[in-house]
Amino acid sequence: MTSQTAHLGNTPSSDQIRRAPKVLLHDHLDGGLRPATVVELARDCGYTQLPDTDPEKLGLWFREAADSGSLERYLETFSHTVAVMQTRDALVRVARECAEDLAADGVVYAEVRYAPEQHLAGGLTLEEVVEAVNEGFRQGERAAREAGRRIRIGALLTAMRHAARALEIAELANRYRDLGVVGFDIAGAEAGYPPTRHLDAFEFLKRENNHFTIHAGEAFGLPSIWQALQWCGADRLGHGVRIIDDIEVREDGTVELGRLAAYVRDKRIPLELCPSSNLQTGAAASYAEHPIGLLRRLHFRVTVNTDNRLMSHTSMSREFEHLVEAFGYTLGDMEWISVNAMKSAFIPFDERLAMINDVIKPGYAALKSEWLFQQTATTSGFSGDQR
Repeated sequence: MTSQTAHLGNTPSSDQIRRAPKVLLHDHLDGGLRPATVVELARDCGYTQLPDTDPEKLGLWFREAADSGSLERYLETFSHTVAVMQTRDALVRVARECAEDLAADGVVYAEVRYAPEQHLAGGLTLEEVVEAVNEGFRQGERAAREAGRRIRIGALLTAMRHAARALEIAELANRYRDLGVVGFDIAGAEAGYPPTRHLDAFEFLKRENNHFTIHAGEAFGLPSIWQALQWCGADRLGHGVRIIDDIEVREDGTVELGRLAAYVRDKRIPLELCPSSNLQTGAAASYAEHPIGLLRRLHFRVTVNTDNRLMSHTSMSREFEHLVEAFGYTLGDMEWISVNAMKSAFIPFDERLAMINDVIKPGYAALKSEWLFQQTATTSGFSGDQR
C-alpha cells in the first residue's frame, strides 16, 4: 500500500465525519436550542421579545447576531434562549433534544454545561433545575438508543463569574456528582472577573476530589490561563486558545514554547478548543489561521468542541469538516482528537478506557477500512463472469 493510497483512505467524507464516533466536552445547553423549539417555548410561556417567530428566520437572526462583532448583540442571543428555559417542562425538553441532536451527529459522549442560577425566574429551585435537565438528558439517551444510536451525556454545572454564587453551585455539583453531574465550570466575561474571585469554590471542589474546568484564555490572554491553572487548579481549560501567545514561531520554522505553554503541554492539560466560536469572538481570523493547527502539530492535548451550536450554526461534524478542509485532517487526526477528549472526560478511568477501546477505536477502524472495499469494487479488474 502506498502512502498516497493510505492517505486517500483516511481522508473522511462528510458522511464519514458524521458517522465517526465523536466526543464533545464544551457545549452550552442554552446555546444549542433548535430555533423551532425557541419559538414554541416562547409561545407556551408568553415570552414576546423574540426578534422573529418564524423558526428559519429566527435561526438566521441568531447566527447574524453572533457574527456581528457586537458583544451586546451576541449576549442578547442568550437572553432569548434563557428566557424560554424557566420551567421544568422546558428544561426537560431542551435537554432531551440536545441529547437527540448530538447523537444524530455521531457524538457518543458529551459533557453539556449550563448555569442553574439562570433558570430560577419561573420559581424553580436550583435542585429542581438540575433534576429537570438530568431527566431530559436521560430521556434523550433513551430516545437515541431506540433510534439505533448511542450517546452518554454528563452535566457540568456552571457558575457565572460576575455573580457571587460559585461556592453554592460548586456544592450543588458535588451533591449531584453521582446523579448525572460530572463536574463544575465558571463562565462569563473574563476581563475584570478573574477566576481567583471564586477560590472558595475551587478549594471546596479540590477537598471533595471533584472535577472542574474553567473558561480561560478565550477573550483574555495568558494571565487568565495562568490563574486558572496555578491558583485555581483547573483540570481543563475552557477554550485556552490564547496559549498560542506563549509560543514563538521563528522565521526558520522552529518553535519555542514559553514556560506556561510548556507546562500546559507537559502536564497534558486539555484544551477545549471551539474553532467556529473563536472566529465569531475574534480569537482567530479564519479556520486556516486558527491556533489548533499549530497546537495539534506540537502535540498539545487538543480537543474540538461546538461551544454554542445555535449561535455558531455548527455541530461537531461541521467543526471537523472545517478542519479537514483547512488542515487536511484525516480520520487518523479525528481519532487522535476524539481519544484526547475521551481521556480528558470527567467520568471514571475504567469507563473512559472502555469508551476508547470498545467504541471510539473500533468506530474509526471500520471507517478507515471502508475505502478497501470501494477500491476492490472499482479496481479488481473483473468485469462480468470471468469463469
